[in-house]
Amino acid sequence: MTISSGTEDMSVSDDLGTDGLKNQVKGAAKEVGGKLRNAAGGLTGNTSEQIKGKAKELEGKAQRKVGEAETDIDRNS
Repeated sequence: MTISSGTEDMSVSDDLGTDGLKNQVKGAAKEVGGKLRNAAGGLTGNTSEQIKGKAKELEGKAQRKVGEAETDIDRNS
C-alpha cells in the first residue's frame, strides 16, 4: 500500500520500519534506566525501587521486541 501526500510517496511498510527503529531505541533506553534503578535500589536496600526498576526494564524489553517485530515486518513486505 502506498500513501501519497503531495510530492512525497511513503509506503506503510516504510513507516513500520521507522516506527520499529524508534521503538527499539526507546525500549533499550527504558531497559537501561530500569537496570540502573534496580541496581540503585539494591545498593540502598530499597526493595520498592528494585521492583520499579525491574518493571521498567521489562517494559523496555517489551517495547524493544515490538520494534524488532515491526522492523521484521517491514523487511518482509
